Amino acid sequence: MLEADFKYIIDTFFTLFAMVLIIFMVPGFAMLEAGLVRTKNVSAVLTTNIMIYAIASMAFLLIGYTIAFGSWENSSQSIWAAFLFQMAFVGKTLNIMSGGVSERVRMIPLAIFTVAMGAVIYPLVVNISWGADIIAGTMLDIDMYDLAGSTVIHSTGGWALLAAILIIGSRKGRYDNGKIRVIPASNIPLVTLGALLLWIGWFGFNGGSVGSISSVESANTVAKTIMNTNTAGLAGAIIAGFIMYIRYKLFDITMVLNGALGGLVAVTAGPDLYDMYTPILIGAVGGALVVFAVPLFDKLKLDDPVGALSVHLVNGIWGTLAVGIFVDSVSFMAQLKGVVVIGLFVFITSFVVLFIINKFIKFRADDDIQVEGLDVNECGVEAYPEFKRSI
Repeated sequence: MLEADFKYIIDTFFTLFAMVLIIFMVPGFAMLEAGLVRTKNVSAVLTTNIMIYAIASMAFLLIGYTIAFGSWENSSQSIWAAFLFQMAFVGKTLNIMSGGVSERVRMIPLAIFTVAMGAVIYPLVVNISWGADIIAGTMLDIDMYDLAGSTVIHSTGGWALLAAILIIGSRKGRYDNGKIRVIPASNIPLVTLGALLLWIGWFGFNGGSVGSISSVESANTVAKTIMNTNTAGLAGAIIAGFIMYIRYKLFDITMVLNGALGGLVAVTAGPDLYDMYTPILIGAVGGALVVFAVPLFDKLKLDDPVGALSVHLVNGIWGTLAVGIFVDSVSFMAQLKGVVVIGLFVFITSFVVLFIINKFIKFRADDDIQVEGLDVNECGVEAYPEFKRSI
């Protein structure tokens, strides 16, 4: 067997394996969100996650991938493997958004927006960052380093979520009479399972983004990338738990898990560039940001049941900027420009598209439907039919 053929086969297998790990994040998001919402909305959340994966992937297959990369050509591995790896990413931007507007969003308008995101909005973000780069040579051209998508994926989902929350509003009763009503998670074991599935999926998310494992150098880079990814998650969980105990004398498992996810988001931009110690700091800052951002968004009356703004938007920004802070060869201003350009594009485009869809088909479920639960009205299947419903 020729050496070139061997490298082609190994890299194709590596990409497919990484893709499978990323797909584990589909049940990860589903379980995390199902555990954080009330039992009367669990079937709706699960259905939304499955439909997002199906619709976004199909839109990316038919339209989005070509917009993002210009062609399907790839000489280093199978074109089908390269597509599947990129396809695994697209739904994550929408999982981030759907979780943040859960318990009051209707499926049909969300499905329409999913088509727009999977076919056009997200592919254009990929185009100007990882892909064909239609703005190359213009004043908007960005030279941002973002290995696996702290900005391209996580902040993109976060900006779309922010636009959606501003249009859809909060859940019924969440901020009545100027007070913040705490709505506790319904199933902590599911939250834990979901977060750990996401954590495992991140090894394919970041490790696979190195692109090759068929040489000693690339194999070492993949291993370091996965190690640094895990380290940041560990640091995020530890610091979030520590801060919660200092402030409240309690260990809140939901905040510990979100702290871990915040650390994972933060390190995603540059895990291949850091030494083995820098991710500890990046992940710790990420975990701390989650703890402080969650109550801040509540004070601003931005209702986010799963903490997606704090985990993905805030830490997507922090993680991208951190590369410019800690890596000498990367310009901080280039990182900042990438954050700003992509942030403005995604927020404005998403807001316009969401606004137009909302004019024809309302995103927000009526108050009486929210009280009864979306399982009955959107799915006709209750996740826990023996449970007594409550508002």
